[in-house]
Amino acid sequence: MPNFPVSPAKTAALQREMEAYHIQEADIEEKFIRGSGAGGQKINKTASCVWLKHVPTGLEVKCQQERSQALNRFLARRLLVQKIVNQIEGKKSAEEQERQKIRRRKRRRSKRAREKMLANKRHRSEIKQSRQKVFHDE
Repeated sequence: MPNFPVSPAKTAALQREMEAYHIQEADIEEKFIRGSGAGGQKINKTASCVWLKHVPTGLEVKCQQERSQALNRFLARRLLVQKIVNQIEGKKSAEEQERQKIRRRKRRRSKRAREKMLANKRHRSEIKQSRQKVFHDE
């Protein structure tokens, strides 16, 4: 495993996760490319963006979060491992879970659910009305 500019604990954690899922450095294809987006002359000149491909699964990752190429190498490996873990375990990715959550929120309530909600509101309103002071007209 290459030496990354992060704490030894983080490097060791990445190494353990790669070993747990049988991901080997030899199976990873790595390229350094110029990044895209804002940054002007600096980003147009330096190849700090890291592109990784896990050959057995065909999964690809591109990382340009940081200005440092070495740090992007570490972050790209973490992303790649996470993608492989999601594929192996069959879990939904965080983005897919977020999409499902939004879809559930936008879904219209059924007639029975609306009636139940309104009945609960009426009941709560009556409870609050009973707490108000009573005025006596004389």
